[in-house]
Amino acid sequence: MRIPVVDQDHKPLMPTTTARARKWLESGKAVKRWSDAGQFYVQLTCEPSSRNIQDIVIGIDPGKLYSGIGVQSAKFTLYTAHLVLPFKTVKDRMESRRIMRRARRGRRINRKVEFSKRAHRQKRFENRRGHKLPPSIRANRQLELRIVTELCQIYPVTKIKFEYVMARGDKGFSPVMVGQKWMLIQLATLAPVSTIYGYQTASTRNHLGLEKHKANKSKQCFETHAVDGVAIAVSHFVQFKRYHRLGEDGADWSGEVAVTKAPFYVVKRPPYSRRQLHLMVSAKGGNRRKYGGSTTRHGLRKGDLVDSPKGIGYVSGETKTQVSVSDSNWKRLGQIDRKKVSLIRRSNGLVLSHGS
Repeated sequence: MRIPVVDQDHKPLMPTTTARARKWLESGKAVKRWSDAGQFYVQLTCEPSSRNIQDIVIGIDPGKLYSGIGVQSAKFTLYTAHLVLPFKTVKDRMESRRIMRRARRGRRINRKVEFSKRAHRQKRFENRRGHKLPPSIRANRQLELRIVTELCQIYPVTKIKFEYVMARGDKGFSPVMVGQKWMLIQLATLAPVSTIYGYQTASTRNHLGLEKHKANKSKQCFETHAVDGVAIAVSHFVQFKRYHRLGEDGADWSGEVAVTKAPFYVVKRPPYSRRQLHLMVSAKGGNRRKYGGSTTRHGLRKGDLVDSPKGIGYVSGETKTQVSVSDSNWKRLGQIDRKKVSLIRRSNGLVLSHGS
């Protein structure tokens, strides 16, 4: 296992051993830091002895509901993650918004007058000419981009490898395919990018002898999606190449790499509702109470990491005198008096946990 290192200006350096990082912390040569991606790292307080770097590659296995990410060097696996993508949540919320808008416009229009005199809002622009990325797919790619950006801030990444999906016929049918070009443009601002196809990922994974679980893709373990992220990153160091020798033609694997144990994280967005003016369905008397929002009346925000008598968790709700604290699966640990809850870290829009 290797610990990421950054210099005084937060420029990433090559990772170090846990023993050396511990000595730096004890002697005051470094201080502790944590990234939004959940990774512990150290920041030097003095000039580093060397700034030489080796190849470190990030592999991304994009999906519709789940994605896998792996960070790999020639000798160590540095980071792995299983991303729970917000596709279904965003899609359902966009559908609810559309229904509510139609209902409001329907109530506003007086259908007793002729059509030309009704209070229809005129279109302000032609919304069928652009190449708009659907919100659900954009949210998927943005979560992946967020994690990769955090990793590039603590690792000296030399290359990003992205699994590219190809399909026959209509290229707009697959949520995984839509937005791939947009994602590659965004990744290119962080590091050089190259693509790899799915069959190449499977071939590399089999060559490494890594097992992949296909029966239950929602299982939050390394073998579902993170394993492909590692295989994609490893493809930078080992390739299946053809060779031609005297009287012999063939193909074989070339290059060396070591896949080792590494920190594994499950990453998702906090599932609280954004602020709405009111509930969709009226209560008795025709009144609708306020719904959603990220703030509380106790100086905390939903998604804040806090310490409480029930354990460490995330703020998920409130009452007049209490704060609801939930675990990483958003299951409530308890409703606790505000005075007994202490803030650890402000919400960064991510919920992290260590998977199996």
